[in-house]
Amino acid sequence: MSSPPAGPGFSSSPRPIADLAPLQRRKEHRSWYWYDWANSGYVTTVATVLFAPYLISVAEQAACGRVTDEDAGFKCTEHLSVLGLSVSPGSLVFYVVTLATIVSALVLPVVGAVADRSPRKPTVMARFAWAGSLAAGLMFFVAGSNWQLGALLLFAANICLGSSLVVYDAILCEIATPDERDRVSSRGWALGYLGGGLLLVVNLAMVTLHDSIGLSTEMAVRLSLLSAALWWAGFTVIPYRGVRNRPPVNVVPEGGGLVRQSFGQLFHTLRELPKYPVTLTFLLAYLFYNDGIQTVIVSASTYGEKELGFDTSVLIATILMVQFVAFLGALVFGKAAERLGARRVVLVGLVLWMVIVTVGYFMPDKQIGLFLMLAAGIGLVLGGTQALSRSFFSLLIPRGREAEFFSLYQAGERGTSWLGTLIFGLVHQWTDSYRPAIFALIVFFVVGFVLLLRVDPARGVREAGNERPAVV
Repeated sequence: MSSPPAGPGFSSSPRPIADLAPLQRRKEHRSWYWYDWANSGYVTTVATVLFAPYLISVAEQAACGRVTDEDAGFKCTEHLSVLGLSVSPGSLVFYVVTLATIVSALVLPVVGAVADRSPRKPTVMARFAWAGSLAAGLMFFVAGSNWQLGALLLFAANICLGSSLVVYDAILCEIATPDERDRVSSRGWALGYLGGGLLLVVNLAMVTLHDSIGLSTEMAVRLSLLSAALWWAGFTVIPYRGVRNRPPVNVVPEGGGLVRQSFGQLFHTLRELPKYPVTLTFLLAYLFYNDGIQTVIVSASTYGEKELGFDTSVLIATILMVQFVAFLGALVFGKAAERLGARRVVLVGLVLWMVIVTVGYFMPDKQIGLFLMLAAGIGLVLGGTQALSRSFFSLLIPRGREAEFFSLYQAGERGTSWLGTLIFGLVHQWTDSYRPAIFALIVFFVVGFVLLLRVDPARGVREAGNERPAVV
């Protein structure tokens, strides 16, 4: 039977099929965001707030038979024997983190090369995340004087976290177009700060009110560590299931097994790095200003307590406020980048960081209102500068080398993360004051700013062979 003729207002030509690609990408974006939410539970509750003082207490118990108690006039001064070396219990955590940082700088480029050859990046990311969350969950069993288990688990969890983040960042390049990346990266960071902050509120409440719910302080901390591990593992399922696999592209032909192939690809990428001078300039700028950012974060509580005279309750409230302001800051910076471009907004952020450390230098003692305003400023620029640095760097990476370049991004960050704390410590030692120490960090922001001014975004995108976004 012949089809009827087309009537008035109708066309006999077939209807065009709607482009579902943007809808599919938005669905993957929403799944991808959740890994920032997932790993932030570990970063805030375990790595930043609770595990370091807890492991120090366990190490002191092993070294001295009791924990330092300033009120009772007791301070543990005995040392542990670690691989034949004499180590202070109070320094143990920092040595473990330093060792994990150094090992990460060596391991992550190999992880990146393996990931770039894999057609299942979400699976690679999830496996590292679940291995890390297992290590974090086993921290529940660190008790008494068993500091060895705690040190080993902290080392393993940090290595796995860094490895998972390399793959996670690389996935951004696959699921978002160049015009979408600032927004997507900023929303991921924002959700991470929100999730990490919410879990931290719950865990700090449990630790603070442990007597009223029938728990010892030790058990409240151990349950908090376990909750962060379950949070990390559980929410990782969302991106694992929601982000689809994609075949690798531009793979360097290599013989042998996967490991040998990955090393061959990594060496090929390292040899080609000089072909991307703009990418390398940005990476150098990032290493400087990010080191300044990380040192401000690490030293802020010490500065608030030792120099400005605030007690622990004020510092805890400030940490929580920074988490939630950073959530808003990441979204605000992401919106600004859509109009001005990520590089310009990061430059503005670096100027604000210079203002923050300058204000910190002149801030009078025990002025809680000013201190909270300064903390709000930190939160505002913290999430935004980090999120936009990630999305801007993604534009400067050649296709098919995303995980390798992000491994250099992460490894470079870890390889230089000691510079800021070293300068902070040396200046304090020379001056016996934290004020010039915090102000000295302005050098990192100035150098980063100057280097970032030298970055030509259009040229960098062109050298990497990528599509230029509408605003760059």
